[in-house]
Amino acid sequence: MTVFQKTMMSVATVALSVALSAGVVQAGGLNEPMVEAAPMAPTPAPVYVAPSADWTGGYVGASLGYGDVTGSNTLGDDVNGLTYGILGGYMVDLGSVVLGGELSLDGTDITDDVSGLEVDSVARAKLRAGYDAGQWLPYVTIGVAELTTSGAIDDKDTGQLYGLGVDYRLNERVIVGGEVLKHQFDDYAGSGIDVEATTVSARVSFQF
Repeated sequence: MTVFQKTMMSVATVALSVALSAGVVQAGGLNEPMVEAAPMAPTPAPVYVAPSADWTGGYVGASLGYGDVTGSNTLGDDVNGLTYGILGGYMVDLGSVVLGGELSLDGTDITDDVSGLEVDSVARAKLRAGYDAGQWLPYVTIGVAELTTSGAIDDKDTGQLYGLGVDYRLNERVIVGGEVLKHQFDDYAGSGIDVEATTVSARVSFQF
């Protein structure tokens, strides 16, 4: 084999190798492989966050309600009317139990047309013990009350009270609720009349 023939075979071999390499590249493709996009995670639904269940703190507020008074068969049958007042207190949350104290002062539109007795106001000092049920606070209360009257008996006297109530926390600051109280005044102001009064009231207060 001549030198020329050897040279031509070498050139042919190189050309064949280049052609085969080009075929392999073409078969594999020069384009980058397609990557599927990862699925988007679903947007989480908004989570409702309930107001704090800690009842510890002071509060002030107002009440509006109804009162009914009876007095040893010496008063008329319809001694009742509107009550309205202000209140303030402090609570301590001990876990499942909430203890507190409260002062309140109510004015009234209660008059006995038979005897002419007018109920002017009721001042109260109360102790409260409740159950922490989250946003709800049912409680019992006991204390003392000072009743002031005018007309047939222009005087004042101190008695005892007890009752039930429930508070509901609307948010971190605002509390609404209701309360039923029973008041007893034995021998009111030395008159020989035993006075009893029942009040039912709606309350709203601001805690700080």
